[in-house]
Amino acid sequence: MSKSKVVVVTGVSSGIGRVAAEKFAKLGCQVFGTVRSIAKATPIAGVELVEMDVRDDASVERGIQSIIDRAKRIDVLVNNAGVAMLGATEETSIAEATAMFDTNVLGTLRTSKAVLPHMRAQRSGRIVNLSSVLGFLPAPYMGLYSASKHAVEGMSETMDHEVRQFGVRVALVEPAYTKSNLDANAPHAANKIAAYDGQRDLVSRAIARNIGTAPEPDGVANAIVCAALDAWRMRHAPKGKAALLSKLRRFMPAAPVDASLRKDFGLG
Repeated sequence: MSKSKVVVVTGVSSGIGRVAAEKFAKLGCQVFGTVRSIAKATPIAGVELVEMDVRDDASVERGIQSIIDRAKRIDVLVNNAGVAMLGATEETSIAEATAMFDTNVLGTLRTSKAVLPHMRAQRSGRIVNLSSVLGFLPAPYMGLYSASKHAVEGMSETMDHEVRQFGVRVALVEPAYTKSNLDANAPHAANKIAAYDGQRDLVSRAIARNIGTAPEPDGVANAIVCAALDAWRMRHAPKGKAALLSKLRRFMPAAPVDASLRKDFGLG
């Protein structure tokens, strides 16, 4: 079945998106991977790179249309492109929050809107949106990132109800810490408030420790492929910590989950 699939993966310059694109290609899919600059991108075997910025309406329209022109259809869209940031909610400027939502939420919306007319016309398709365990859990000092992923979850579940009448389904992948540039190189909010210095430092060090022991992107990429090509289900948590956190959130009382989360972030 996968051999006939045309797959688009956004944000394939590195990390999860790159590994996922490679896996789709190895399965025989026709794979298009989007990057903001082809001139700066490293080629991926079996993947055709497309220049596209998910923050720009015209760029998304051009990029998706160029894929349709070449492949005549799109069967799977993987919305992987995203950004993160560390900082207390109070420290986060409106401009920083706007930029994060523009990529993580509106970027997902732009690409989905661009492919849906084609998926509706062909009466089939799958949209896979990259969320996070922070899409269903709070994240001290990553409040706006968590908020953006909560938004992706709400939008994805709603969209799935709307588009299934056309043979199109929407799925979520919810990874935990992964060795990738997204987590390792997340910038800090520019305007720091001294009152938060102590806890922010604890959280920053806890995140660094977790990234140091985190798995490579392979497991998340496998979950993406499963979400895209296997029988539909809404949520896909990669094996390990992500799957455990998903179960804890849904079945354990709130107080123990809260205490465990604070401990994990170094807050005691």
